[in-house]
Amino acid sequence: MRVAVVDMGTNSTRLLVADVDDGRVRELERRSTVTRLGRGVDTTQQLATEAIEDVADAVGEYISIYEPLNPDAVSVLATSAVRDASNAGAFIAEFRERYALDARILTGEEEARLTYVGAVADRQPADGILVIDIGGGSTEIVVGSGHEVSFHTSLQVGTVRHTERYVRNDPPTAGELDALAEDVRKLIFAELAAAEYFDIKGGIAVAGTPTSLAAIDQELDPYDPEKVHGYVLSLNAVQHMYSMLSGKPLEERLEVPGLHPGRAPTIVAGVVILIQAMRAFGLQRIEVSEHDILDGAALQAAQGTE
Repeated sequence: MRVAVVDMGTNSTRLLVADVDDGRVRELERRSTVTRLGRGVDTTQQLATEAIEDVADAVGEYISIYEPLNPDAVSVLATSAVRDASNAGAFIAEFRERYALDARILTGEEEARLTYVGAVADRQPADGILVIDIGGGSTEIVVGSGHEVSFHTSLQVGTVRHTERYVRNDPPTAGELDALAEDVRKLIFAELAAAEYFDIKGGIAVAGTPTSLAAIDQELDPYDPEKVHGYVLSLNAVQHMYSMLSGKPLEERLEVPGLHPGRAPTIVAGVVILIQAMRAFGLQRIEVSEHDILDGAALQAAQGTE
């Protein structure tokens, strides 16, 4: 069956249109627009009017893309920024009134599970797979075997959240970066004891930070998802790119080959999160995947209508 999934995330609004058959997701369209829905939410607990309009514009464009493809089901998701916002109800009502779409606010648990299912959907079943999803407002850490989740946690750690919380200078100062890294490290290690019960044999990283790093490491311009999907990043390479990116002001980061301009303001925080997660779980290498919560939600939508 044909499914359209829209994910209204903290940093970007994304679309997947896919045919789902026998647990396989065949992509027809995949789009991403940096909309920064979560801008300011960590401080104000409110979704800003301008951010809502940016998301609404992206969703309107996506509707014009998926409607001609006649999907059998449409799933609209909202994640960390909307979970944290006091005006979440008004936000959901706005999309119901404007587009007749019923968006679903995912819990951290649901977000983690769908991310894992999507990340491993096209892989041979294996034990001890760690999936790290670095979002704008939260980071999901999931351990599973085969297609089943064994452990999951959703951390209040994100590229937008931690950029706004710690970075005041351009480029960020050593003190700002140290404070950011220490906060991320503490939040990850608070959950590490529970995850250590599982024998982790390999890692997969999804979302904009790892895909951007894979593109930067290969100097991909334009971005090529086929070269990004399955690319393996070493911890040494990630640390090298961190040194390069954190030392550049935003104006220079905007010119880095492989880095989408919309991700340049928050990429440094994202790299800090990835480094701290890899160190915490003893990973010297991690595989990058283009498949994530969108794919997991597509599989869920297909199962729900069978």
